[in-house]
Parts: sequence; structure tokens; C-alpha cells
Amino acid sequence: MPEPAQPRPLAPEELGFERIVYEKAPPRATIRLNRPEVLNAFDFQMLREIARACEDASWDDAIRVVVVTGTGRAFCVGADLKAWGADLLGNSKEYWKWFGAFKDMHDRLREIGKPTLARVNGIAVGGGNELQMGCDLAVMVDDAFIRHVGLEHGSVPAGGATQWLPIMVGERRAREIVLMCEPVPAAQAAEWGLVNWVVPAAELDAKVDEVAEKLAAKLPETTRYAKQQLNWWRDVSWHETVGHARDWLAMSMLNDEAKEAIERFLNR
Repeated sequence: MPEPAQPRPLAPEELGFERIVYEKAPPRATIRLNRPEVLNAFDFQMLREIARACEDASWDDAIRVVVVTGTGRAFCVGADLKAWGADLLGNSKEYWKWFGAFKDMHDRLREIGKPTLARVNGIAVGGGNELQMGCDLAVMVDDAFIRHVGLEHGSVPAGGATQWLPIMVGERRAREIVLMCEPVPAAQAAEWGLVNWVVPAAELDAKVDEVAEKLAAKLPETTRYAKQQLNWWRDVSWHETVGHARDWLAMSMLNDEAKEAIERFLNR
């Protein structure tokens, strides 16, 4: 990825992305996670590319709304444990660096200065749900589900879920999602306020187009400030906890509980 000399947008093909597909058709930009063979799980490069795409979209005055989605049958299933397990398991220093890329991606997305819409085309698990929560609004297919499984795999969902779920769905439901590790069907996710709209797959694009068109019609600088104000609760909970979470999760890679859980997953 070329490093910019000034805050000016580039054509998507100039950015050389390999893990995502980045498209601009003003007033909309689309960031599509493109690792369908692993259900769009994050690796380090994908996180860096998402962050850079968000940065580019934030600099492009022709872009009024950004859509985030996935390729294939999943939206995103969080971290690709197989991609980093061998390197990070038992290595707190490397995990700390990896989590920094995850944090930077979230900050770039949340501070993009434009409305963001998650097109949840399939299951959203762990960091995938945190990615859709990082967007302003979400449209989800009716046959998908949301789930957090970190407590079964040696991790804590502290990259957005523990911070934002209580704000979005309430304290008790947040605890249910995190502690029970059970799927939340799309209809229930909408009822709880975890997503905004649930539609059949055949209607997904039409609904995304409708919402994106309405968002793009709003005054851009006024919208940017409204979004900044709406982000206040999220920002407070995020900035008060994420630095501590980054260090604690890194250190947790050294203990037997996390290592054994991740090894079981990798050997499955």
C-alpha cells in the first residue's frame, strides 16, 4: 500500500489491496472483506487494508457514505486463529502488535467522519460482530446470526463487544451474549437493537441502496458533527478500556487456559 504524501484520496486500484475489495461509486464507497475461504476472518494485512480504505474514504469529498460488507456466505468471523496462532500463541509481544492493528482499524472506521452502513450478508462472529457494531447502522440477512465465542476459545471480546453491547442492547442482554456464547438470530438481533433492519437475502441490496441513498443526501459536515456527538458514549467506553484490554489480552496468551483453548481450536 502506498503511503500518502498528503490527505488526498486515490483511485482504489492505486492502493493495491489484496485482502479487501475497495470500490468507489460516488456518493458511495464500499469496503468488502474478501477472504471467503476463511469466512472473511481477519489477518494482519486485512486489518491494515481496512484501516487504509477508511482513511482514503475519509479524505474523498465525493464520498458521502461507506458500506462495509463481506464476500460469500459470511460477513466476518473475527480473527483468523489459524493465520496467527503459531506466531502469537505464547508470544505476548506479537499479540500486542496484532491487537494494535485491530484497534487502529476500529478507530479509522469510527472516526471516518461519514455515515457507515454494515451490509451483514452472513454470520458475524466475534470481531465480525464488533466490526458491524463499529458502523453507524446495519442491515442484516434474515438467515444469519451473531455470536461471541471468545470465552470458549481463550479470549475476551474486548475489541468492541464488552464496550458497546451494553450501550446497544442493555446490560443483561450484553452479559447473555458474551457469557452464554449462543447464536443470536437475525430477527432477535433486530429486536434487541443490535442491527437496524433484517431482510431476506433477495432484498438485501435493495435495502442497502435505500439506506445509503438517504444517508448520502444529508449535509456532509453537519452529519459529520452529529456522528461525532453520537459517538460520545462509544468513545468513552472504548478509550477507557481498550488500552488495558490490549495489554491484558497480550499477557493472557502466556497462560495455560488460553493456550490450551486455542490449541484445541487449531487442532479441530
